[in-house]
Amino acid sequence: MKNEKLLGILKEIGLSEEEAQVYLSALSLGQTTILKLSKATNIKRTTVYGIVDTLKEKGLMRIELKGLKQLYVAENPERLEIMLERRKDDFSKILPKFQALYNLKGAESVIKYYTGIKTMQDIYRDTLKEIRPREDYLVITNQEKWYNLDPKFALNYIEERAKLPIKTRLLFQDSEIAREHKKLERNFNEEIKILPSGEPLNVDTILLPDKMITFELTPPYMTVVIENRSIVSLHKEMFEIIWRSINQ
Repeated sequence: MKNEKLLGILKEIGLSEEEAQVYLSALSLGQTTILKLSKATNIKRTTVYGIVDTLKEKGLMRIELKGLKQLYVAENPERLEIMLERRKDDFSKILPKFQALYNLKGAESVIKYYTGIKTMQDIYRDTLKEIRPREDYLVITNQEKWYNLDPKFALNYIEERAKLPIKTRLLFQDSEIAREHKKLERNFNEEIKILPSGEPLNVDTILLPDKMITFELTPPYMTVVIENRSIVSLHKEMFEIIWRSINQ
């Protein structure tokens, strides 16, 4: 079991199954021969020669001469840490390319799906980190359902958002909580309008400069994040049309 764990770690570092077996056996055997490594690993001798050459190239094995005999020795395991550092450096160099794929903008569409209230709340918090001063923060929601999911979180979130120098406008479905909240809109640095009575909303939609986030307020509490300029722009225009149509 112990060796299996060590083999697993060696493979995570970047060694193949057979390379990991040969290196681990060489560590245990000390100065050794190809024949002994073959027996210890149950790998053919002809194959072990090639594996040892690969490990030498990776700096994990070396050859020592004892008289006329050629012996094979595993390098100090500290070399593994050097390998890890190299892999980390290589990944750091390539990371920007992964980020470029993740953060596609413009005409490209990025749609992400999440489930669960905890994840939903994390995304809410992220919106406050993303938005910049004087930008619009637009919301269409059933405030009663949203608030009652987690009143403590809701109040804390509203208070944190109120501290930001942003332009927060909210369209609330009519409810007692919505009307009570509207009385405090100045306290929370917001503008609120109450939507006409109609079918109940089961989602909370946030429009940010570069994305639209829709939170489902009923199980399974799905969250959809859309990053597409055309879609975001269309929904902002719809928000403005609704906003202007309500005289309060």
